[in-house]
Amino acid sequence: MPELRPFAEVTHLFETFAHTAWRLEVQRGYASDRTSVKRQRYLRGERLGFDPEHPWHANVRRQTEAGKRFERVRIVDDPPTEDQRFLLASGLGNVEAGEDIRNLYRGEAQHHGLPDFDFWLFDSRVLVRFHHDTDGATLGVEVTEEPAAVLKGCQVREVAWHHAIRTAEFQSRVRSPM
Repeated sequence: MPELRPFAEVTHLFETFAHTAWRLEVQRGYASDRTSVKRQRYLRGERLGFDPEHPWHANVRRQTEAGKRFERVRIVDDPPTEDQRFLLASGLGNVEAGEDIRNLYRGEAQHHGLPDFDFWLFDSRVLVRFHHDTDGATLGVEVTEEPAAVLKGCQVREVAWHHAIRTAEFQSRVRSPM
């Protein structure tokens, strides 16, 4: 097992990257979301839009206004899990803040050979790979600038981005659970 660091040790990268912060998100759900206030709002049917006071939204807005890109491809089951439906709803605020979130069904991701782990790629230079337990809790992150690992992350980004669908269009295609 590689050396894992707490995620908090790499959060500075979200403010110091030069041009692009890109994420592949593959989990069917995240333990931290299940206990969040935002999740409770979602369950009550509240809209989860842009909140300029939310630290993530404020930073995304600041960075994108400076000409930087925040991008994400979210892998979604068909039909989406309840946790994924929450992420689709809560992601709208991120999109309003300036993040470009796209979605790809899991079957297609597997067809294209995308990995089964989450990671952030900063400036095509630093790869931060998440390690999760079976419940979706983050165990830590592995940080590397090793050229082969970063190149693989860049290749995954290109394939995922090419096939993924913008959030608004994807949501219009998601089948209702009713």
